[in-house]
Amino acid sequence: MHTKNTSIKAKIKALGKYLPMKVLSNEQLADEFPTWSVEKIYEKTGIKKRHISEEKETCSSMAIKAAEDLFKKTNLDRKDIDYILLCTQSPDYLLPTTACIVQNKLNIPKTAGALDFNLGCSGYVYGLSLAKGLIESHQAKNILLITSEMYSKYINNKDKSVRTLFGDAATATLVSAVESEHDLIHSFIFGTDGNGAENLIVPHGGSKEPISDSSNQEFEDNHGNVRSPKNLYMNGAEILTFTLLNVPKSINAVLEKAAISKESINKVIFHQANKFMLDKLKKKIGFSDEQFLVSYEEYGNTVSSTIPLGIINGIDNKEIDSTKNILICGFGVGYSWGGCIIESIG
Repeated sequence: MHTKNTSIKAKIKALGKYLPMKVLSNEQLADEFPTWSVEKIYEKTGIKKRHISEEKETCSSMAIKAAEDLFKKTNLDRKDIDYILLCTQSPDYLLPTTACIVQNKLNIPKTAGALDFNLGCSGYVYGLSLAKGLIESHQAKNILLITSEMYSKYINNKDKSVRTLFGDAATATLVSAVESEHDLIHSFIFGTDGNGAENLIVPHGGSKEPISDSSNQEFEDNHGNVRSPKNLYMNGAEILTFTLLNVPKSINAVLEKAAISKESINKVIFHQANKFMLDKLKKKIGFSDEQFLVSYEEYGNTVSSTIPLGIINGIDNKEIDSTKNILICGFGVGYSWGGCIIESIG
């Protein structure tokens, strides 16, 4: 615990979520891919179902519904929100900024700041860091931190390698200024290795490779997965290698920075990539089953939304005590990773 004189600190006050109604089950996937049984899909991923956005749903519409869920849980007037941070890799448009659209639809004051930031699996940690910086430098008092991801829009239906893993979801977190003697969100560590950028990528659609006739040309890889250059591609083996190399070091760095032991951590919530990866990380780092919270089974990999969904699950299932240390760590696309400790929620 970082003890200091009483001063303004950032605190997570409440969280909300939105999950699309449409569900993709292992049974549906097994029907489409006869070589993969329901049991095989679950054994490989640990995932039972994924929520998939409807064709007309957008990043902003999901973000708004998550925020509305949050507002139901708190007595804060939305007019008191003075900043919106929206993490997404599936914005409504290349421009304008989706956070600006969300501000208008939610009737957040025009005096509020609003920005998007493009990060994936590490995005929630980075968002908390940005919120903490804005609050503790007295630039904002109540921040709406939103994650809204719809990777399904980028996935080819004939590519089982990613279709079995990813789901869509949005979350909203209220981060507010409070007076406290110690940090309530602290010991941030970050990491970046752009050398791995091409191992999790949508090749076409940006300024480097705009959408063209070739963007729609499908091809089949060595494993029978079909995709085109405008679809999501993931090199699972390389992502696993990167994760097992960097995440354990990052966790040790967070603990060292916080000057607390592994045993002092009440709960651990990692980015919910898949069962195989998380089981390996838990064993390698040495967290107990009781410490290690998982939520991938019901949602799949929802990118930047996995950690806040895990926090919400932990609170709903009474697994998280509001005043105990929670260690979170996000890692993946970029490559990008980050971790921190949350001391208190609510």
